[in-house]
Amino acid sequence: MIFSDLITPDTLWNWIRRLVLALALGVLLLLVTAAPAWASIHTYHEQPGQTTVRSRQSLRDQRDMAWQATVFKRYQGSEIQGIYLRLVGFPGQVTVDRQQALAIDTGTTAHWSAPYALDPQTPASVLPDNISQYDLGTVLTEMPRPIPLTLAVPLVGQAPAQLVAAPYVVQEWLTIAQTTPEP
Repeated sequence: MIFSDLITPDTLWNWIRRLVLALALGVLLLLVTAAPAWASIHTYHEQPGQTTVRSRQSLRDQRDMAWQATVFKRYQGSEIQGIYLRLVGFPGQVTVDRQQALAIDTGTTAHWSAPYALDPQTPASVLPDNISQYDLGTVLTEMPRPIPLTLAVPLVGQAPAQLVAAPYVVQEWLTIAQTTPEP
């Protein structure tokens, strides 16, 4: 008996169908059991009695320049010191106007303004002119759900930088606002 006598076109097609079905089931199994995406929320115990919870994301402005956006909530003991958004633009490219508040817009009817504010641990003299920090506590308590936001960062001698925060970024920020300190 010759090997070619054992493999007929019908047998070959049956094996190909089985192989395709097995591969499809394997891919489906991988997709169904894939681990969920991990949020970029981290907790730091900076010193005894002081805890910071933070989320760090990269956002782009209308000129496609990257900005680092860090939302953090700091506790001293069980007392909240505040919820802040620190924005870092590229050095030498932008100078943030710290005399103006950050404008936050949803694209619909909701608008907020976050004032320039430093957390107690950050002296004003430490921040370079491409970095600004805003009090985000009121904005996050008034926000009903994670929605896309446009942040208008005031700049010196330029139009404001328009940063877009996607809903998943805003969800992380809302999660931080609802976080309580770990013992």
